[in-house]
Amino acid sequence: MKRLLMIAFHFPPLAGSSGIQRTLRFARYLPDNGWEPIILSAHPRAYERTSDDQLQDMAPGLRVVRAQAWDTARHFAIGGRYIGALARPDRWLSWKYDAVRQGMRLIRELRPDAIWSTYPIATAHLIGLALHRRSGLPWVADFRDPMAQDGYPKDPATWHSFARIESQALTAATASTFTTPSALALYRQRYPQLVNSTHLLENGYDEETFSATSGQASGVLNPGRLTLLHSGIVYPSERDPRTLFAALEWLKQSDLETYAQLRIRFRAPVHDALLHELARHHGVEDAIEVFPAIPYREALAEMLQADALLILQAGNCNAQIPAKLYEYMRARRPMLALTDPAGDTGITCRNAGIDAIAPLDDRHAIAALLTRFYKNPNSGTHASEAAIINASRQGRTQELARILHAASNVSDKNA
Repeated sequence: MKRLLMIAFHFPPLAGSSGIQRTLRFARYLPDNGWEPIILSAHPRAYERTSDDQLQDMAPGLRVVRAQAWDTARHFAIGGRYIGALARPDRWLSWKYDAVRQGMRLIRELRPDAIWSTYPIATAHLIGLALHRRSGLPWVADFRDPMAQDGYPKDPATWHSFARIESQALTAATASTFTTPSALALYRQRYPQLVNSTHLLENGYDEETFSATSGQASGVLNPGRLTLLHSGIVYPSERDPRTLFAALEWLKQSDLETYAQLRIRFRAPVHDALLHELARHHGVEDAIEVFPAIPYREALAEMLQADALLILQAGNCNAQIPAKLYEYMRARRPMLALTDPAGDTGITCRNAGIDAIAPLDDRHAIAALLTRFYKNPNSGTHASEAAIINASRQGRTQELARILHAASNVSDKNA
């Protein structure tokens, strides 16, 4: 059994981020594929919200080391302001220093065979880079999504920090992974010399958790009405809901029968005030529900009870796929995707057999899709069984294990 040092900010008891699932499930299934994981994460004080509900999902005997870390915006601010350099590349830069120290201790004591670090907290790659350089161990940098993009991050200094880390990580890492075909293609175009060391490693769903949750799901969310559920954060730009609310207003004025039967539930959207304001502005308060976060298994059970599951993904995120998409597919409920049909989310839906797609910025297309769903809820809204089976976390972990074995072999040859 080989050992893998996994560097991940998103890990239980952090609450409210779907990013937890990637590391958590890899760590659970890697031992079945010849790798013993060791987790190097952050002290829970660095998390804005915590919950113990997913601690039970950690593999028995899993070693987790939590390095000292603080959130610059909460712990180092005076009068609500803080020094910008303390939050570049992100607000958890303080995590780096003790994590490198703890990581080197783990490398000396446990002698792992490889290092793995995962974005979207860029500091994780700074830690991975430092440990790779000091130890000489092969390093797999899990980028998930693109880092430095046109217009993101908006702050120029942060953008340059992202660009520097991106270049250093891709150049130094033995292998790098991305969650979508477009992200992979983008980086292969940026770094053509690294084509052979960049790989696709998509997100997925966990069958064990769904099977254990199915007994908790019974009944419907709103008897007598069709409830469309969006589970998770509604980003004002990347998942801009404004046109959806405009489409609901249009339905209320022109197709009251459809409007009266629909209710849209936002679960843990974070930007609650924005949603309430949009509902008031468009006069559709009676069609909207905004509810707080609930434990992960309860959130899955709610998906299983929904009449339909709703994806929001703006065109400025065409190279990204929401991780919840794969959980939606496994829930086997009707799914509507409000996204650019030409983006990776739209393409993934169509490849799975789902054609209930409308651009997130097209009011009339969204209204037409909602009407179509009301009249025929099962028309083009279900993923194929083949697509569901292909998206399991167990299968994704097998892919990761192959990448790790290949990286180890490359390192052995170069030693």
